[in-house]
Amino acid sequence: MPKAKSKPRLKLPPLETGQVWRMAELNLQVGVVGKLLIHYKLGKPDAVRIQNSCSPIGSVEKYLKKNKAVLV
Repeated sequence: MPKAKSKPRLKLPPLETGQVWRMAELNLQVGVVGKLLIHYKLGKPDAVRIQNSCSPIGSVEKYLKKNKAVLV
């Protein structure tokens, strides 16, 4: 029984300061990337005020992959 070929996984580029990721309804702007944590702003594109957030890098990468984010 031959093995079925799986689709190659798309790797996200590494997160860097200043990147903007676009999703269906939100934009994620990367502020500062440290060893373990990332500071970012997540909000609608036309929002007046957007709060800053801080999360582990792994969880932000999972969130971007889950929501099919595109680097702008």
